[in-house]
Amino acid sequence: MNDGDYMKKMINKPSKKNNKKEIKKKNRPINKKKRDDGRSITEVVDRRYNILFVIVIILYLVIFGRLFFLQVLKTDEYKEKLAMSTEKTIESTSAPRGRIYDRNYNLLVDNEAVKTIYYKKLKGVTSEEEIELAYLIGDNINIDYSKVSDDRLKTFYYMGHYKECRKKITDEEWDLYNKRKLNDSDIEKLIYERLDDEINEYNDRDKKAAYIYYLMNKGYSYAEKVIKNKDVTDAEYAYISENIDNLKGFNTKLDWERVYLYGDTFKSILGSVSSNSQGIPSELADTYLKKGYSLDDRVGISYLEYQYEDYLKGTKAKYRLLSDNSYELVSEGKRGSDIVLTIDINLQKYLEEVLENEVYNAKGEAGTNYYNRSFVVVSDPNTGEILAMSGKQVLEKDGSKYIVDYTPGIVTLPVTPGSVVKGASMMVGYKYGAINIGSHLYDECIKIKDTPLKCSWRTMGDIDDIYALQYSSNVYQYKIAIAVGKGKYEYNKSLSLDEDAFKKYRDMYAEFGLGLKTGIDLPVESLGYMGSSKLPGHLLDFSIGQYDTYTPIQLSQYINTIANGGKRLKPYLLKEVYKASDNGDKFGSLTYKAETDVMGALSVEDKYINRVREGFSSVVQNGLGYGYMGYYTNSSGKTGTSQSFIDTDGDGKVDTETITSSFVGYSPNDNPKMSIVVVSPDISVPNSSQSSVTKRISAQVVNKFFELN
Repeated sequence: MNDGDYMKKMINKPSKKNNKKEIKKKNRPINKKKRDDGRSITEVVDRRYNILFVIVIILYLVIFGRLFFLQVLKTDEYKEKLAMSTEKTIESTSAPRGRIYDRNYNLLVDNEAVKTIYYKKLKGVTSEEEIELAYLIGDNINIDYSKVSDDRLKTFYYMGHYKECRKKITDEEWDLYNKRKLNDSDIEKLIYERLDDEINEYNDRDKKAAYIYYLMNKGYSYAEKVIKNKDVTDAEYAYISENIDNLKGFNTKLDWERVYLYGDTFKSILGSVSSNSQGIPSELADTYLKKGYSLDDRVGISYLEYQYEDYLKGTKAKYRLLSDNSYELVSEGKRGSDIVLTIDINLQKYLEEVLENEVYNAKGEAGTNYYNRSFVVVSDPNTGEILAMSGKQVLEKDGSKYIVDYTPGIVTLPVTPGSVVKGASMMVGYKYGAINIGSHLYDECIKIKDTPLKCSWRTMGDIDDIYALQYSSNVYQYKIAIAVGKGKYEYNKSLSLDEDAFKKYRDMYAEFGLGLKTGIDLPVESLGYMGSSKLPGHLLDFSIGQYDTYTPIQLSQYINTIANGGKRLKPYLLKEVYKASDNGDKFGSLTYKAETDVMGALSVEDKYINRVREGFSSVVQNGLGYGYMGYYTNSSGKTGTSQSFIDTDGDGKVDTETITSSFVGYSPNDNPKMSIVVVSPDISVPNSSQSSVTKRISAQVVNKFFELN
């Protein structure tokens, strides 16, 4: 084979490499190859692209539609929301409180419109401008500036003569300041110490302006500052109102003050409200700030105004502060809810008049050297409602006597009750088998070794349980206590008693509410004194009400438990709550109505409760309580006298023995409508004639109750 033939052969011979490519090309699937479902791959891809395109179009339409909705259809609404988020919303300084009524819907406490001049600092107002305003206002209104202090005068001078005041600091002192050995407070203090001559030159006009300037800058800068809200004349009110544009920040408004339609009657328990200038008192700041109040808010600060603040507080008007410093009303203010009390104001007024007269006159009677006050509680024994309550105290100064209200003492002043608690003591005897109905015991003086004789007020001989209550036998109770204590009495011998007897007595007393807080709806209540001694003689004292002490409101709960047949009821003063009316009606909708709260029941059989009730009835009908229930002898009750000791010379040690006179009762016997408690501490000195003030007070109040009912 020649070379030419060889080359032709090599050229025409297929390459193995190219051959492989060709084989692969033949085996590659083509686009038009059909899938199992009969569609080509090209058709599937095209369909997916179309779906994606449709989804994108829909998304664009949704976004465009949303933008159109927000920017066109809802533009006004969102502009308002934007304004609310960027512009400050503020509240008015106060809103009228709810009214307070008695049980018969007689209005007791209302709000009275008061013309008020106030100042609210505008943006950009300088101290120099405020000083000019203070002088201008001072020239046009009368205001008592007697409370302006030297420090306030110095502040006024300092703010108006800043550069001159800074010159009073020496170079050495400035050097110390630059070296941080004196701070800003030190510099200001040094300046104030050197302004005596300047303020001594101030005349009445300067002092008046200084006081107004102090009022303008008191409290938060953004708050309304009351300049004058009492005795604002029509001329003063008109001057401010007509010159608002020139008196940058000064304005007028009608504010409110609490007005008491029955004067001082029941006023101490109605409570009080902070003033415009006072705001929230410091001692109550934490309580109110946690509830969302501002320091300059007017709030209830004592007794019922404080207790029912959540009902009585008004809803303040809200304003939006716009960018141009103008205001726009967001929501109107509204008066607080009205509350109705359980008190009968006519009975309350009469009760206070009786107390004032009797306490005042009794102070001149024999044996009243240390007596100066009495307390009375009238309630409904079937519900626990307080119908009237008052305490009055007589004070002497420079030879003159005058009366002050002491009603809060009903819940805060424990007294030694004396024999009024013998109903509870008798129940202890029944419960633990020391006596039974009709049991006879011999009334005679008890003599325990190394102790004085313990006697009744007179020796009564052989008596039963009714007679023991009727004539208040101490010895009958002593012998019950000895039996409960598992003791054996022998004349002038030592007496040993089971200490568990104290617990038996206290547990029984607690079922009447004695020794426990009653739960009355007032912000303060005292518990009373509970002795810790377990000596046998003290158990005997306990049994006749001469050991532990109780408040008058506890005694009220006690007598109510007997009167209603054994249920301990929670005493209360709030009867109903109504929303403020929007349509001119007296009341809006009823939002709260009190219900009787049974706190417990006596753990003795009804026959024993009825036996004590029978004994209490005999006390009033022909026993020691005759006349205490006035004309209404179909009544029940129990008298009591107890020994007390007081400090008469102010050395912190008790040195004089006195007598506390008490009475508890209810009427009528079978279906009681009312109960009464009268307590007169320190009413007489031993061996002197005892005043009958407790009896006179009780009789008059009971007569008045049935006259009204």
